[in-house]
Amino acid sequence: MNAIENKRFIQGIHAELAKGNGKPFVDSLAEDFSWIMKGRTSWSRTYKGKQAVQNELLKPLYAQFEGRYLNTAERFIAEDDFVVVQCNGDVVTKRGKRYDNQYCFIYRLEGGKVVELTEYLDTALVDQALEAPARAG
Repeated sequence: MNAIENKRFIQGIHAELAKGNGKPFVDSLAEDFSWIMKGRTSWSRTYKGKQAVQNELLKPLYAQFEGRYLNTAERFIAEDDFVVVQCNGDVVTKRGKRYDNQYCFIYRLEGGKVVELTEYLDTALVDQALEAPARAG
């Protein structure tokens, strides 16, 4: 796929995330997908493999949310196999804290699948609103 097709593909995924539907996102991930979470929080590291991402990142993260997580994109920039998305989360944790993080996601695609996601976010908000993943799962 070219940059325009990659951008449309990621825009479609984020249109669903804005409605609280994460299935297209998960379906887009290659089996050897890597999620690189930048920063120095208890969540920050590289999660390798689609199963590891689901079990070690998404499952313990979503277990902390009271309601449906929404993610609304503001901007998409595409070049070659990369799509950069500026977006905002919207959710309340079960402890009653707002977790409305702001993100910059850098997607890398190959053959119609997402093979890598680098995430930049407000790490202070992570520390304030979320429990460490080992306790959350």
